[in-house]
Amino acid sequence: MQNGSSVLQNPIEYLKGVGPLKGDLLRKELSIHHFEDLLYHFPIRHIDRTKINSVREINPATDYVQLKGKIAFHEMLGQGRSKRLVAEFRDGTGAIELVWFQGAHWVAKLLEKGGTWLIYGKVSFFNGKAQMSHPEMESAETQEIAAKAYLEPIYPSTEKLKTKGLNGRQIGKLTLHLLQQLSPRDLAENIPDAICQHLQLMPRFQAYCYIHFPPDDAAYKQALRRLKFEELFIAQVRLNLIRVRRGRHSKGLLFDRVGDLFNIFYEKHLPFALTGAQKRVLREIRQDTAHGHQMNRLLQGDVGSGKTIVALLSMLMAADNGFQSCLMAPTEILAAQHFSGLSELLKDLPIELRLLTGSTKAKDRRAILAGLLDGTIHMVIGTHAVIEDKVVFKNLGLAIVDEQHRFGVAQRARLWKKSVIPPHILVMTATPIPRTLAMTAYGDLDYSVMDELPPGRQPVTTLHRTDIYRMKVMEFIRSEIDKGRQAYVIYPLIEESEKLSYEDLMQGYEQVKTYFPDHRYKISMVHGRQSPEEKATNMDRFVRGDTQIMVSTTVIEVGVNVPNASVMVIESAEKFGLSQLHQLRGRVGRGAEKSYCILLTGNKLSQDARERIGIMCATNDGFKIAEKDLELRGPGDIEGTRQSGALNLKLASLVEDAEILQVAKKLATALVESDEHLEDPAHAMLRGFLMQTMGKTAWSKIS
Repeated sequence: MQNGSSVLQNPIEYLKGVGPLKGDLLRKELSIHHFEDLLYHFPIRHIDRTKINSVREINPATDYVQLKGKIAFHEMLGQGRSKRLVAEFRDGTGAIELVWFQGAHWVAKLLEKGGTWLIYGKVSFFNGKAQMSHPEMESAETQEIAAKAYLEPIYPSTEKLKTKGLNGRQIGKLTLHLLQQLSPRDLAENIPDAICQHLQLMPRFQAYCYIHFPPDDAAYKQALRRLKFEELFIAQVRLNLIRVRRGRHSKGLLFDRVGDLFNIFYEKHLPFALTGAQKRVLREIRQDTAHGHQMNRLLQGDVGSGKTIVALLSMLMAADNGFQSCLMAPTEILAAQHFSGLSELLKDLPIELRLLTGSTKAKDRRAILAGLLDGTIHMVIGTHAVIEDKVVFKNLGLAIVDEQHRFGVAQRARLWKKSVIPPHILVMTATPIPRTLAMTAYGDLDYSVMDELPPGRQPVTTLHRTDIYRMKVMEFIRSEIDKGRQAYVIYPLIEESEKLSYEDLMQGYEQVKTYFPDHRYKISMVHGRQSPEEKATNMDRFVRGDTQIMVSTTVIEVGVNVPNASVMVIESAEKFGLSQLHQLRGRVGRGAEKSYCILLTGNKLSQDARERIGIMCATNDGFKIAEKDLELRGPGDIEGTRQSGALNLKLASLVEDAEILQVAKKLATALVESDEHLEDPAHAMLRGFLMQTMGKTAWSKIS
């Protein structure tokens, strides 16, 4: 939602009330570099400035309130990390406690001024007493914005900005100064008039004014509807343009036959019968590669659905047509595992397959680079190492990316550039993507789903247990090990503190050892601080069955395949997202034996955590879990959509705004089909907008 207005491209420090110091802080804290970034920094809520609540009205059901009164006293309590500023606020009807954990010294100086304050914030109860943490505060004597708008915007801010006089309300003053400088020409229309009239959309300039400073609630809702539709419509137009142009113009390599390598492997060496879903996907890949256009296909398959065998058969198809292929995996563990599995399957075929990772020794690396360059190596499995500039292929025809969301757009693009005519692309993910997200974020890709498990697999039984049942959980693991099985015990990786994660893991490892003493049991441990060699050795011991228990952080989340492992215990399961829990559970149930996933949590769970644990216990269906994940978290993190920038949604929600999305998709598809080059004068503004913003938003997940 950017445009090319010269005013909006001005550096933020040129805005009245900002200057160099605040400008630098806005850049660092909120990524507000230009006027336009401030315009797109939307309010998190609005306060009805005409409504002042009283302390007496506050009860446990109260959410946000605005109060007017005085600070009776304030004092600093606690030491070190627990240091905080506490104040008592009175308004004549009662008192409420205010507390600041950050910026306390700055707030204390502010409170010393005295006077009457307007405070706004969320009420919580601590030991039965009403409390407000980090309230928005403003002297009741200076209400500059109040006269300007019935609903006053409150903006996201940070503690560092607040200490420099830029809280949520003060950012509102800057936004007001900005809007006073703009005209409709600076926010030119980008949706065709016919669509605006058909949907009765508010003009674009007015929508931006009212999203920040609405005269009333109805105006705010109209502005929100207009800008949500704009986000979704522009995204859908982009995706449709990519799809149409790629379909008509993208030159691709021709795989015009299925030859001996594919047929001999399929008839003599395939270890099991393919599922109907695997056969369907292979037909789709065969059709894609046989027409001289580049294939760009997303393959979704739930954990254990057999994506790897589809990848191998596709690579054999490439080899039959004289082309090399490459499979890129996100971790060395997964790359090594793919290499081991595929080497075993291909051992009776005249195929040269090699493994290239960061740990590959210099002598082997030189031989691999030479073999890829002269074409004697047909297939390479690797990590990020395969996209290095030194890696040159003779004739790369197929590039497969496993767990594609782990790779950034730029990393994937480097792989496509390793052939004069871009290779066919197959991106695979074991995290099912909800249909609503797939049609939006991946609308430029052809889309395959494998929704069948290979025959003989039993569904994993998932159980929730709290800490008080830990002893029984350990006894259950012991009973499975006595049957000859193996078990995982997984600890969360807490991103904020790698040190804390490591300490938690070591403590957990010692605890597991007390239940499973060394003289009877062998335990492997894998974590992020280990060298690649140490990780691989410990993993290999578990894979071979030399150790019965694997204690690990989430490094084993993706792709590790130990069919004999029948128990997965996830410690502090409430700290994991749904998608990650489902991925971890997929590490068991890979053999014919009955398998179990035990979610261990504390006794007190938030409502959100309860929902996540509940759905994990209720279903093994990755698509149902993905829909729930989207509902709970929004689209931001699923499948790396945030890092790729392809959605770029600031206001619209794929869950809440599904209806607007459907309308946007339908109208965008019809528009592009009728005017592929946007040459109709009615589409000139849209074309101009897309040209201006082309460098700022990823046009494709893969290109």
